[in-house]
Amino acid sequence: MDRLLEATARAERDHFWFRGFRRFVEPLVAAAAGDRRPAILDCGCGTGHNLTLLRRYGRAYGIDLTWAGLQYAASQGERRIARATASRLPFADGTFGLVTSFDVLYSLPDEVERDTITEMFRVLAPGGTLIVNVAAIDALRGNHSVLSGEIRRYSRPDLSRRLEAAGFRVTHATYTNFSILPMVAAVRLKQRLSGAHVESQEEISVPPAPVNALLSGLLAVEAAALRVVNMPLGSSLLAVAMKP
Repeated sequence: MDRLLEATARAERDHFWFRGFRRFVEPLVAAAAGDRRPAILDCGCGTGHNLTLLRRYGRAYGIDLTWAGLQYAASQGERRIARATASRLPFADGTFGLVTSFDVLYSLPDEVERDTITEMFRVLAPGGTLIVNVAAIDALRGNHSVLSGEIRRYSRPDLSRRLEAAGFRVTHATYTNFSILPMVAAVRLKQRLSGAHVESQEEISVPPAPVNALLSGLLAVEAAALRVVNMPLGSSLLAVAMKP
């Protein structure tokens, strides 16, 4: 996981995937926060990069289990961070108006994943919002799955069922990265045909500038389209859920 965080820290600012992710997520964060500027918790904040985005809309806090990510976040000036496990959050019931979990749940064993979803429900205030991003479609397992410690990939019904079992009401769920799905599928198929999956940072290395700009542009167009229509497939799955 430390190696993943080191590679992620290098890529988060410029890599087309991360640029696209922020374009997908920010409108959902803005809608959930409204004018209230709620307390926001990022469960599994990693290097803390997403706290910058979240802080535009409220008082953002982050927890993570890995020292490497927290140390990097602290070196970048983040102070509202703590070492903790998302399955046992060190906060009182109803503390936050918005909770986020970006690419964390898929790396947790089933029991820990259930506990984590239950804990996120617990620390949300009634009427609060959860925004979750996870890996999607089992056929897209690849070398990056080894690097990220991926245990499962989700379908839309599967993720909704898991959230609803904890008491959430899912209000929005869509696949993302549909525009680059043929490329992702081709890369993962090539990896599968080459034999056993191995740990690799290749997919989170920033590609040459023209390629990175082209793929960033495709995802920007997709982000605009997502404001009016859900994507039928994609390598990631983004969901919004409410605590009644």
